Amino acid sequence: MARLLGDVSGERPVYAALARSVRGLVLDGRLALRTRLPAERDLAAALGVSRTTVTAAYDRLRDEGYVESRQGAGSWTALPPVRMSSAEPHVSAAHHGRFGKAHPVPDDPSFVDLGCATPGAPAIFGEAVAAAVDELPRYSSGPGYEPAGLAGLRQVIADGYATRGVPTRPDQIVVTTGAQHAFTLLAQVLVEPGDAVMVERPTYPHALGALRARGARLVPVGVNEGWDVELIAGAMRQAAVRMAYTIPDFQNPTGHLMPAAERAALVDAGRRADAFLVTDETFADLALDLGAPREPPLAAYDSGGRVVTIGSASKLLWGGLRIGWIRTTAPLARRLTIAREPFDMASPVIDQLIVRELLLRVEEVRAERAESLLRGRDALAAALRELLPGWDFMLPAGGMSLWARIGAPVATRLAEAAERLGVRVVGGPVFGVDGVLEDYVRLPYVLPPDTLRPAVERLALAFREVEAAPAARQLPAYV
Repeated sequence: MARLLGDVSGERPVYAALARSVRGLVLDGRLALRTRLPAERDLAAALGVSRTTVTAAYDRLRDEGYVESRQGAGSWTALPPVRMSSAEPHVSAAHHGRFGKAHPVPDDPSFVDLGCATPGAPAIFGEAVAAAVDELPRYSSGPGYEPAGLAGLRQVIADGYATRGVPTRPDQIVVTTGAQHAFTLLAQVLVEPGDAVMVERPTYPHALGALRARGARLVPVGVNEGWDVELIAGAMRQAAVRMAYTIPDFQNPTGHLMPAAERAALVDAGRRADAFLVTDETFADLALDLGAPREPPLAAYDSGGRVVTIGSASKLLWGGLRIGWIRTTAPLARRLTIAREPFDMASPVIDQLIVRELLLRVEEVRAERAESLLRGRDALAAALRELLPGWDFMLPAGGMSLWARIGAPVATRLAEAAERLGVRVVGGPVFGVDGVLEDYVRLPYVLPPDTLRPAVERLALAFREVEAAPAARQLPAYV
């Protein structure tokens, strides 16, 4: 814990700086809830401060609700009650931030949906559809079921991995009905109820949903500041994880890109923990500078078949093409193919043919995406700097979203207020497992710049409303 806290002795008063550092670690997820805190004497020795300083910091954190203590049992991290608006709360909608398309957009043409980070189809989409329709009669005389996916599509996907330095055969590829289906299938095959699964915090919410549905025990590790592989390796060993889920390429939602050295170290940590490392490459093709060198896939460092890769058409190509895929060993690919048949016999042939045509021209699509997303990112960043200057964010080198720290633990209330003012955003807790991240929101930049600017104007109004409103009542934190 002392390593996470860093040097607090340079600020005055030191106890307040220490309390602020612990509070920050809890809020951004680097220090998990219910984590047992070091004894006052031990932490004082580790930090080189007096025991009185640590005692005062713990007292302040207890007063604020970030630490709970029981005599004889020690102290552990907690969350204070969540402040809710005076209106009757809708817990499900508020907590989930209306994430995903299950929550329809209001019938208002001026409403701006920043809850979904998915763009429209690329310019060559019509040509790809026409080519796929021409190809479809070749398959119409058969049953139309290919549980592992069409051979032609699997070959193109395998070739794509080979060009990135990972030789791959078509029998190592399983085509799925989207990345979410791919992850759910992997959870079904690799995880038993009660197994420990390491997840990033923050991370993709629907992956958390699939793991919860499977009965997995989630082990979160904070990645707001990037990947601390030493910390991750320790968590994997201590929790005896069966599987770890990571998004190394323009991580959703932070936008971080994992460096090559950390990729190698992470694969080694997974090997030593005897865990499957499921890597989600949904955003891997969405670099904004196509001239920048690409980081190697995690599979490039794998020699034991423990790295399993998920790919998807939804972000790069189009969300309406419900096609994803899994790259793994041939034996595991066969197990996955058999496991899917009782639930989902195969993915649609026409969608697979369209995706194949688009992947054959993937560099054209990447160039189009990079140009439009760069414009959107810069427009969104400029509007935030002007209208919400107190918010802090990193400019990602790829992906589709900014991960903004808003300076106060009010993200759920902000999402409610913004919805009333005509813009949908998703608060940080949706991307975590235990109610933290209340001082973050995800802001996609897939929409045109002339749409993003008015969205930020409404968001600024909502933020001022939340800042000014007194807390009418409190509810327990979602944990």
